Amino acid sequence: MAARTSATAQRQRKIQSGTDRKDRAGGKAKKTGAMQAGARRYPELPFPKQHLRKPGREAALDPAPMYDAPFYRGSGKLKDKVAIITGGDSGIGRAVAVLFAREGADVVITYLSEDSDARVTVEAIEAEGRKGLAIAADVRDRKACRAAVARTVKSFGGLNVLVNNAAFQLHVPSFEDLTAEQFDETLKTNLYGYFHMSQAAVERMDVGDAIVNTGSVTGMHGSKDLLDYSMTKGGIHAFTRALAAHLVPRGIRVNAVAPGPVWTPLNPADKAAGDVAEFGAQTPMKRPAQPEEIAPAYVFLASPQCSSYITGEILPIIGGY
Repeated sequence: MAARTSATAQRQRKIQSGTDRKDRAGGKAKKTGAMQAGARRYPELPFPKQHLRKPGREAALDPAPMYDAPFYRGSGKLKDKVAIITGGDSGIGRAVAVLFAREGADVVITYLSEDSDARVTVEAIEAEGRKGLAIAADVRDRKACRAAVARTVKSFGGLNVLVNNAAFQLHVPSFEDLTAEQFDETLKTNLYGYFHMSQAAVERMDVGDAIVNTGSVTGMHGSKDLLDYSMTKGGIHAFTRALAAHLVPRGIRVNAVAPGPVWTPLNPADKAAGDVAEFGAQTPMKRPAQPEEIAPAYVFLASPQCSSYITGEILPIIGGY
């Protein structure tokens, strides 16, 4: 037995010596740039230093977010469906609106105040050959949410998909700096808004329809600088699972996408300019996602052809975390 164990130890030292020689020769893993695995090349860091005033105009971002997904081919996954996307004027919401339209849906977007961004999104929807409508609405306001749903049904004859996406995010240097005013703004936008829109939408939905919520990696792992935002995103994940179970008897599916860093106005309207330049560098892919890289997940979860047996799920798209 002693001879056998001694031979094993000798064999292990021999294997180790090979690695030691490579280390001494500088055989460490080569440093690489950002991961590029898409149909086209995406911008790499550093980005220009920039800071936006809230709620943030997509037209002001440099580089411009990539939302049009030119290599994505529609195949009727949402043919003749009607969808509402909150926060659809920019970022993930705009990219989802474009792909929904490409898949055959008429799309209504709600937005807060960025009229020019909203017009660009509607034009992009119409360029796909579908009807588009932009409604200025504060999702914190229950009446505004119900009015947006009612106008959608009146304009397009029904409602099949709701994407809850509008959000408020603002970092704080320390816990003591988190004011009651900010806490209230974050919770009412990110939680009340999802509740108001979902409750209004469900009244108009039927078997086969779907709700897709926008969660976040911060709702899974937390963020030390985004205390209130992380709380709401974790709440959205729980709300997704609970509402999904509640609506199973009615045939309405509820799921969520939980993105990591994505290049949208949300973060440059939060972070300091220097931090924005390296936004997304902490991911294994070493860059933020572009909106068009996230949008296909919403198509997948909205389409009854793709995900009829999926409800109550949180789909992380977090760049290899």
